[in-house]
Amino acid sequence: MSSNGGGEPQNASSVTADSPKPTIEPIHLPTIEEIRGQDIWNNCAVRSVVSGVMGGGLGLLMGLFFGALENPLLHEELTARKQIAFQAKMMAQRSWSSCKAFAVMGLIFSASECVVEKVRAKHDITNTVVAGCTTGGAISARAGPRAACAGCAGFAAFSVVIEKFMERHS
Repeated sequence: MSSNGGGEPQNASSVTADSPKPTIEPIHLPTIEEIRGQDIWNNCAVRSVVSGVMGGGLGLLMGLFFGALENPLLHEELTARKQIAFQAKMMAQRSWSSCKAFAVMGLIFSASECVVEKVRAKHDITNTVVAGCTTGGAISARAGPRAACAGCAGFAAFSVVIEKFMERHS
């Protein structure tokens, strides 16, 4: 008779019975509404317009914030009411300008990233680099080719830094 120190016979099935069994999760198939939502969001035009609108909203808020921080030379002859009206007008102009700039930036970046992703059929950081270069070059193209190249390189580098910070691609 063989026995271990506790008097129980040693059995291989008793070792596996004590170990926890992994739970198997059921497969979740997407519903028709989820599939339609994904199809809509995968459309580059929809994605670009949404990014442009959200960029415009962000630019509007940033313009209001930075416009409020500006301290223009206040004229002594203006009353307090006229100074407030003047400051509000300047904030509105600054916020509208930022709104347009951020909307264009978001639209160009999102459109170029989506198109590059569709053409390459890959989702990686190269798409971000190309989209950043396209956006920076397009925004600074009015200043000439040298500025467009600098804008391309700068915006591509900034896009990579943000992408690495957000860790979207593995």
